[in-house]
Amino acid sequence: MPRTTVAKTTKQLTRSLRTQGTTLGTALGACWTTLAVNTVLGGALTQFGIVPRSLTGLRGILFAPLLHGNLNHLIANTIPFAALGWMVMLRDSRHFVPVTLFSMLGAGLMAWTFGAPGSVHIGASGVVFGYLGFLLLAGVYSRSFWSIVLSLVTAGVWGGLVLGIAPGQVGISWQAHLGGFIGGILAARYFRKR
Repeated sequence: MPRTTVAKTTKQLTRSLRTQGTTLGTALGACWTTLAVNTVLGGALTQFGIVPRSLTGLRGILFAPLLHGNLNHLIANTIPFAALGWMVMLRDSRHFVPVTLFSMLGAGLMAWTFGAPGSVHIGASGVVFGYLGFLLLAGVYSRSFWSIVLSLVTAGVWGGLVLGIAPGQVGISWQAHLGGFIGGILAARYFRKR
């Protein structure tokens, strides 16, 4: 391979990785900043989460992924968000924002529809499960070699997360997990030929 081709490929790869890092860093930075502000305000922003079957609770579809109950909650979401979000961008960077939106919508609507009365659903885990659903099924829908490899790697490393879509632990929004997962699957189906 000629030196100019290698240099050009290296430059493109570096630019792509920088863009991916900036995108993920900005999204996670918004979550961390929101936690800091919410802590200073004594948790006042939590009201912007998803409140089931409440008209004002629908705004949580947009805001809930930014809100976290405490530092442990945010740390638990940061690592899988960064890893799976990056894997979505590895498949195709242009899919990151639409897959995120599909996941937010699925998680939000499921939590709003089936959440316990009076509960407030917050956190980015619905989006994380959306990324998981997208990555697991993208290979099946697109039938491209690299998408199948990425689906298999995702299943091997992160497949155990799927258990989080079943009702279980108190205080964990399985509804948002399931909704996000379905949203991710719908995104994989939508992008199958794109």
